[in-house]
Amino acid sequence: MKQEEKWLLQGLQKTVARVLTIPYYQERLADIEIKQAGDIQSLEDFQRLPLTSKEDLRLNYPFGLFAEPQEKIVRLHASSGTTGKPTVVGYTQHDIELWADIVADGLRRAGISNQDVIQIAYGYGLFTGGMGLHYGSEVLGALTVPISGGNTQRQLMLMQDFGTTVLACTPSYALFLAESLEETGIARNELRLRKGVFGAEPWTEGMREEIEQRLGIEAYDIYGLSEIMGPGVSMECSEHQGLHIDEHFYPEILDAEGKPCPEGVKGELVITSIDKEAFPVLRYRTKDLTTLRYGKCSCGHTGWTMDRVSARVDDMLIIRGVNVFPSQIEEAILSVGGVEPHYMLVVERVGSLDQLEVQVEVNSRSFVDEVRELEALQSRVQRRIEEITGISVRVRLVEPKSIPRSEGKAKRVLDKRKG
Repeated sequence: MKQEEKWLLQGLQKTVARVLTIPYYQERLADIEIKQAGDIQSLEDFQRLPLTSKEDLRLNYPFGLFAEPQEKIVRLHASSGTTGKPTVVGYTQHDIELWADIVADGLRRAGISNQDVIQIAYGYGLFTGGMGLHYGSEVLGALTVPISGGNTQRQLMLMQDFGTTVLACTPSYALFLAESLEETGIARNELRLRKGVFGAEPWTEGMREEIEQRLGIEAYDIYGLSEIMGPGVSMECSEHQGLHIDEHFYPEILDAEGKPCPEGVKGELVITSIDKEAFPVLRYRTKDLTTLRYGKCSCGHTGWTMDRVSARVDDMLIIRGVNVFPSQIEEAILSVGGVEPHYMLVVERVGSLDQLEVQVEVNSRSFVDEVRELEALQSRVQRRIEEITGISVRVRLVEPKSIPRSEGKAKRVLDKRKG
């Protein structure tokens, strides 16, 4: 066994030992005759362990999967669920400090330092986004502006007055801030903004280019989820060759049947935490689709690197038997000029068939075109969407600013088939 594999196995054994203090895991692991950490002697043994899903968290709501007593828990976060109760996660003081160090390391790899002013426009509260970036920024020694989401005009004013150099928010809100900046008449050279740290929702390379061009910055992707730790599980470095996964997490890629995929093959990302105390997670199904590879980056990082999350399993629409992801629609729209990267997918059932309508905003220049030019634009968008998705769709062009903007995660789908 290679030395790095030995260290990894020791870390995974620590997590197994910790989850074995939890009755729910004790029962599940006993089913496969795992009663102590020493029963895991190889990575192959580890891959026999059961997967953990969001449903497991809901079944043990609120504190049933905690490995520490309440007197050692100093923080709770929760992710909002679309159905029923939220998923609740806990942190010891050690966990909070570890999280902050992990985020700070990611920011350093992105070329961010204590000379920067970081404006955090992620939501604060039970959502982990704001707090995770906040503590990492402070450990880094950067000047931290905890403005949270919303109040866009105030965001722009403080960005200008405080000399913000780094913006942290969702990519969809970054685009909204760019639009608002253009409307206020503030010249780009009046800002010191140079980098952006964007995550919490899938986004395409086309969206990155749009944000970079309109804000005049270099955009970095950051990844995380509450159940694992929060933002910072992985982040791009200045080479932009994928997101480096922090060494405190062990990633796997599984196919639709739950079997391991080789490097470079797309599948569902599954993560095990290492060194988390309050809420250790064993082989957690993230529902995010990506690929993995192992190696050394020219930035100096050695370990696992993941590609940008292309889509979430939960976001997948099945239209007439074909799997369609919002990110595919975004890719198609951004490859056609004359429209904005704002869209809404409306799914209806007409008779026994599903129909997908894609509402796309035209930009202000196209909006004043002749009817025949708009019809030609509509045809181009429709043709491009059908080329990428492989299904026929109906495209409806809508006027500028008519699709609702989001100050957090963008809402892209209206599925009228459900109730």
